[in-house]
Amino acid sequence: MKEAAKAAGRTDMPRIQVAFRPIIAPTEELAWEKAHRTLARIKVRKSGTPLSRRHSLKNPENTGSRRLLAVAAEGERHDRALWTPTAAETGGAGNSTALVGTPETVAQAPLDYYDLGVEILSARGYDLLDDAIDFGRHVIPVVREEVAKRDAANPAA
Repeated sequence: MKEAAKAAGRTDMPRIQVAFRPIIAPTEELAWEKAHRTLARIKVRKSGTPLSRRHSLKNPENTGSRRLLAVAAEGERHDRALWTPTAAETGGAGNSTALVGTPETVAQAPLDYYDLGVEILSARGYDLLDDAIDFGRHVIPVVREEVAKRDAANPAA
């Protein structure tokens, strides 16, 4: 992306952001059980009333949601921990993909994205308070430590 920006004559480089919702538990099995319970809650909510009057579940207007639905159509799981059925159920609305796993698994996924050039991470859980606490206690410290190690090893980055 940065090479394309340079080729287009841009001097300010675009920044890349990834947004997700962490679904964390002490074991992989418990994390996946939690993920499927979360998806079931989304389905129940969706069956009662529209999730949003502004966002189509099948034909969203924005490009980001259309791209997200295309990724979700390729399969439920991508890379280390990215899970897309939650995005498919919401029509790719907002921050709807999930990173599922133990704190260690979920911490490694943003590091993979960092290694690809992502500069901004945005995380918001499905259970806002508890997920924020778990993410803050168990994931952010690992990500910060590992980013510092990567930056120290590659000062030109």
